[in-house]
Amino acid sequence: MPVPSFTDRLRTAQTDRDTMVCVGLDPDPDRLPAFLREAYALPEAVARFNAAIIASTRSAACAYKLNLAFYEALGRDGWDVLAQTLARIPDTHLTIADGKRADIGNSARFYARSAFDDLGFDACTVAPYMGRDSVMPFLDRPGTAAFVLARTSNPGADDFQSCPCDGETPLFVRVAEAAATWSSEAAGTAGLVAGATNADALATLREQCPTLPFLIPGVGAQGGDAEAVMQAAATDEGLVLVNSSRSIIFASSESNFAEAAGRAARELRHRLNAAQAT
Repeated sequence: MPVPSFTDRLRTAQTDRDTMVCVGLDPDPDRLPAFLREAYALPEAVARFNAAIIASTRSAACAYKLNLAFYEALGRDGWDVLAQTLARIPDTHLTIADGKRADIGNSARFYARSAFDDLGFDACTVAPYMGRDSVMPFLDRPGTAAFVLARTSNPGADDFQSCPCDGETPLFVRVAEAAATWSSEAAGTAGLVAGATNADALATLREQCPTLPFLIPGVGAQGGDAEAVMQAAATDEGLVLVNSSRSIIFASSESNFAEAAGRAARELRHRLNAAQAT
């Protein structure tokens, strides 16, 4: 029986829960509630924090993105915390390893093996600077996705991403075109990381890549506007997965942090759905 594509799996997850929200589980130790940090060793505090966030947001989210840096920084305990966190996420929700991995093809194969085979993520983020052979190892598994960095949400995005390439074409558009080609040649699916902080770039990317799924960070703490994102990038064919990390998981630093996170996730879902309906 054929394995459903990542796009089909994402569409099912979004339809079943009526949401495009992806919750970013980026547990900055300095921002964990004080009572958790005081009661438990840091790895245990992070694991408990994540478990509470997942329980409170699962009804409003269709996916979770785990930034690997926050787990690697915990040392040898970090991989255990990562595995515990993944085990808490329901099978009905998709998981994304946000490591922005990139290396020569031989090394990329092992990064892909770690993310997909060992840890069991459904998708990962990859940097395309080294070209086709560094990305294709992430695209050889049916049902999974590699979200290629195209136009990111950080302040330095324009240092390189908007530089002219092939005449006047911005580099981020050239990257998107290449990702679409790689996706058409692969068993897996290529998507694009496209930041919410530049709606014009989002619209350009959607025009160039009408069917690729977009992972869109930057709504909330980084200043991206949910309504502008939906108008620029969401179409019937082109799915968007809108990630919010700090605005959700750190909505409160008190004992009610989980409840506050749940409210923030539901509010974002409502805003996205309302914008899609207009």
